[in-house]
Amino acid sequence: MIRTRNALPLFLVALALVLPPASGPAHAGQANRAESPLSPPVPEGRDPGLWAFMSSYLEALHERSPEWIGPTFNDERFNDRLGDVSAAAQEAWLERITAMRLELDRMPADRFSEPDRLDHDLLRHELDRQIAGAPFQTWQMPVNSQGGPQVWLPQLGDRVTMSTDKHRRDYLQRLKQIPIVVGDTIDNMRLGMLAGRVPPRAAVEPAVDQAMTQANPEYRREPENSPFYRPFLTIDQDSELARDARLVIADLIVPVYQELALFLQNEYLPACRDSVGISEGVDGPAAYDHALVVHTTLPDATAESIHQTGREQVARIRAEMMEVIARTDWEGNNAAWNSQNEKFLAFVDYLRTDPRFYFTEPEDLLNAYKIASKDIDAEMPRLFRRLPRLSYGVRAIPTFAARAAPTAYYYRGSLEAGIPAWFMANLTNLHQRPKYDIIALTLHEGVPGHHHQIALAQELENQHPLRAVFGFTAFVEGWALYAELLGLEVGGPPGKGLYADPYDDFGRLNFEMWRALRLVVDTGIHAMGWTRQDAIDIMTANSALTPHNITAEVDRYIGWPGQATGYMMGQLKIRELRARAEQRLGDRFDLRSFHDALLDAGAIPLPVLEAKIDRWIADQN
Repeated sequence: MIRTRNALPLFLVALALVLPPASGPAHAGQANRAESPLSPPVPEGRDPGLWAFMSSYLEALHERSPEWIGPTFNDERFNDRLGDVSAAAQEAWLERITAMRLELDRMPADRFSEPDRLDHDLLRHELDRQIAGAPFQTWQMPVNSQGGPQVWLPQLGDRVTMSTDKHRRDYLQRLKQIPIVVGDTIDNMRLGMLAGRVPPRAAVEPAVDQAMTQANPEYRREPENSPFYRPFLTIDQDSELARDARLVIADLIVPVYQELALFLQNEYLPACRDSVGISEGVDGPAAYDHALVVHTTLPDATAESIHQTGREQVARIRAEMMEVIARTDWEGNNAAWNSQNEKFLAFVDYLRTDPRFYFTEPEDLLNAYKIASKDIDAEMPRLFRRLPRLSYGVRAIPTFAARAAPTAYYYRGSLEAGIPAWFMANLTNLHQRPKYDIIALTLHEGVPGHHHQIALAQELENQHPLRAVFGFTAFVEGWALYAELLGLEVGGPPGKGLYADPYDDFGRLNFEMWRALRLVVDTGIHAMGWTRQDAIDIMTANSALTPHNITAEVDRYIGWPGQATGYMMGQLKIRELRARAEQRLGDRFDLRSFHDALLDAGAIPLPVLEAKIDRWIADQN
């Protein structure tokens, strides 16, 4: 999973241009574009008008979310600013993109080259979905267990360059703006309360503890222990800059997070819904219909069709799981069972309870991810002709965020800014983090999954840099889920690859089952009146996910409607396209070239991807 936005940082990530809902000061757009890496020269053969439009849009995104766009392109002009999340900024942004959408329609798209036509179509898709989603005013529900200023702001210091005192002074200016951002966030939630637009209580409850963590009284006495202070630990602690940072944390940041925690506990939670489905909220089923189209990028996606697809995939994967169970050393393989279901549940109980499958020290789990990452790196040339230049590492999710965080997620980096990408691993609750998940999870978050795809998108040549920030859930997460399957093709015996150990292979299938169940559970919760317990029960009965992971995942689906459907829908489309290419090309099919063709335009909607691959197949003939 990717973290790339305010309410979901990157819950970023989808990186679907779901950036922090903000808009910078009006004068920001007056910056000298000639000095900006966001406005490169027009390449030969590209339409100057469209290129200028893309530069303007990327500049607008930078003004709106400087803390995310700036580091991506090593653009430090707005390093001392946080984005404006106020209600007025939301209205101004809608007016701005509405005007830009009209400008797009006035362009002579019928005369564009193929690259320009693709960019034009992507811009229309992106702006249309933002405009279509505006009536649902999701910015009035900016806080849940997955994101909000209590999650993404404490990690900001780790996401930007900190090599000079200028960087730290700019960061200090951002710290001074945190009370404004948190205050505007509270105001937005109050507007939502007045409109009846509030999230389920279950999605918000963990955010109270997250906010209280940043309001820790210890940070007033010893601000150097706060995560906000980390960038200043490497400088002279008696310097004016270090003293100012401690004062800002003690006198501004700790009190405003205390205010946020008290607001959430005393005002917001009592106003939140007991129901869990978005269709039961003030915006009704239309809000979920829109979420499905956004996250699957399929214009004809419906809750009913996605739910049925999920049911079919659950049945397929369950049958494959039983075959893998038979290859393990589990003693239960020799027992007589009344049914296959009884055998499956007994095996799952064995996986959940036997100590052999769990580490006892966080560092051991972290090292296991690092070793797996290094092993997989060596296999990449077998799958691709082109590899990204940007490196990535593995690190722990901060403790304050880990309690409500998923098993792992990915933070993109920037070659230009000297920031590595990170596979972020959850090292809490070790008895809930089985060893047999490691291979599939590493393939998903690192390479050939998120890091490979996103880093390549950032290094696209002869493309506008705007394309590097497009990130449609179905493409990005569908690719990462498909990447888990690629472990079968490298690193070990034919047909087993990195999953030669049947327990690791079961872990792969368990992850695939997890994503199939998402199709069933997400639609069940948000369109079919399911309760939270209904969702927990079906995931418990059909997967080996641990109880902690299941409840954390269900709460995530409650707080992020539709997003979970993008994974399997995207993977199924990619598998369909590969099968089509293999069937039509026969012996001329080259896997490495196919993979490069899938990724060489960055993240794109699934219908656009299908048309692109069909053209690629035709070109091979």
